[in-house]
Amino acid sequence: MTTLARPTRTAARDHDTATVDVVIPVHNEERDLERCVRRLHRHLTTEFPYPFRITIADNASTDGTPEVARALAAELAGVRWRRLAAKGRGLALRTAWSESDAPVLAYMDVDLSTDLAALLPLVAPLISGHSDVAIGSRLARGSRVVRGLKREALSRGYNLLLRGTLAARFTDAQCGFKAIRKEVADSLLPLVRDTGWFFDTELLVLAQRAGLRIHEVPVDWVDDPDSRVDIGPTILADLRGIARLGRALVGGTLPLADVRDRIARPAVQTAGLVGQLGRFAAVGVVSTLAYLILFALLRTGVDAQVANVVALSVTAVANTAANRRLTFGIVGRRHAARHHLQGLFVFGLGLAVTGGCLAVLAALTSTPARWVELAVVTAANLVATVLRFVLLRLWFHHRRPREATLAE
Repeated sequence: MTTLARPTRTAARDHDTATVDVVIPVHNEERDLERCVRRLHRHLTTEFPYPFRITIADNASTDGTPEVARALAAELAGVRWRRLAAKGRGLALRTAWSESDAPVLAYMDVDLSTDLAALLPLVAPLISGHSDVAIGSRLARGSRVVRGLKREALSRGYNLLLRGTLAARFTDAQCGFKAIRKEVADSLLPLVRDTGWFFDTELLVLAQRAGLRIHEVPVDWVDDPDSRVDIGPTILADLRGIARLGRALVGGTLPLADVRDRIARPAVQTAGLVGQLGRFAAVGVVSTLAYLILFALLRTGVDAQVANVVALSVTAVANTAANRRLTFGIVGRRHAARHHLQGLFVFGLGLAVTGGCLAVLAALTSTPARWVELAVVTAANLVATVLRFVLLRLWFHHRRPREATLAE
């Protein structure tokens, strides 16, 4: 892993060998572009201790933005301009980052809503090699944010949705203030399909699932009242992106284990016991409810033992898959067959426990009340669940030295 030494202040003007390339994606920003780029350039020149470059990534502007960008690049040392024929913030970032030779790649929105004093704390962990991706967070403890109630609610709601659907553990997916190491970008960008506003979220989820270290910086952030983001279509696009990415993760079609093998640290920590218990309990609640519903439905037409076998069989495979990914943080298809065989073995133990309890109940009374049956199978399932967690944690946790895990 490359670690860069802290340079002297005089080296900060060597733009041809930039340590940090700050990309500003723009679309029809002729009014604000010059003011914001000059402010950023002044800050980097006077306050930033590393060689830098500013890349203006113009994605299909139809106003005077290209002329403004061209003039800035001609006047200011270290400012470059890149014109793209197609629109899309994600496309602009992918193109600029892929073409850059700087070891650390950053981006910020053109309105500079984030206090520039946070730029050095953002990129320093990447320059030192401590972290792989860094994000500014408006929702982290210590951040100071000025924005309307509507945008605050939308931001918090979106990030809660990401936690519930994609098991995201970063606090702010959409803050326009992020950085990434070049080698990490080169590995992850080919896997990111979105070219618009969901680009940030997809990149962060893939980085997390690959076991990479994400550093968060609390920021001071003031909302831009003239934001060009069209909230309605953006929300719909984000929901489609969540669904698409979720399907890909569940299907195991993304080669994230390969990314981890290439660039992640060799000693990625597995999820702690408390976190595993919480996720296992959540999966268990859903599985138990599904089991009880199936058991009750099937019991109207078949006897208790048959209903028990069918209900457990249907939920067992899904339970193992969910615990493999969500509880123990295993991604990809490596050892998936072995894990499912182990899950089936645990299923057999659970079947023996629940079946045995039903057999005892049948021996005590020939016509037990339906609620009594449900109470018995619920208690038996709790016992089987504890057994499942202990065995799966033993097998999944201690016998997969090279598989990607989700950090706590």
